[in-house]
Formats: sequence, structure tokens, C-alpha cells
Amino acid sequence: MTDDRKEGLEERLKRLGSELSEKRKEDPKYAADEARAAENRRGYQVAVKLSSEFVAAIIVGALLGYLLDHFAGTGPWGMIVLLLLGFCAGVLNVLRSAGMVAAPHPADRRGKGGENNGDGA
Repeated sequence: MTDDRKEGLEERLKRLGSELSEKRKEDPKYAADEARAAENRRGYQVAVKLSSEFVAAIIVGALLGYLLDHFAGTGPWGMIVLLLLGFCAGVLNVLRSAGMVAAPHPADRRGKGGENNGDGA
């Protein structure tokens, strides 16, 4: 008897799912809601990415500063300097990821105006 009830419930669940999918296809508001939800998900994804890059740079700077202080005996100065460098690196990474600051062009890395510095390129 319980098998018959389960089969009946499964059949009704499948039928309900197919009816809902047909109704959703017909409803233009549903498509607009789905597009808006997808846009929100992309926004959250970018926000998490940017915040994790920022926090990671600060943590790496603090950890390196701590290690420098521990092994070199420089007091709090290694921690302070490398924490500030980590903060600056985090800000720069966030600005690059957000597209506010462009990465340097390869020609600018070799020298001014792309002149050849004798590297054979």
C-alpha cells in the first residue's frame, strides 16, 4: 500500500513539475526575474572576489611582517611596514580587478617607446 502511495505522489510531483515549467515558459515576468537574479549573482561573485583579494593581500603582508620581526628581531617595524605594503597591494589588486587601473603594457616594461634594450627581441 505504501508503494502505491509513493508511486502516486511521484507521478503527481512529475506532473506538477511539468505544468510549472510550461507556465514559466509562457510568463514573460519570470524570464525578467531570472535575468535580474543572474545579474545579482554575478554582482555578488565580483564582490566576493574583490573582497577576498583585498583581505588576502593584507593577511600575507601581516604574516610576512610577523615572520620578519620574529626571525630578524626588528620589533614591530617589519610588521608595520609589510602590513602597509600588503594594504597597498590589496588596494592595487582591487583596482586592477575592477578595471580602474590598467596593467602595464608589455612595451612599457622593456623601455620607453618600445626600444630594444639588447635583449634580441
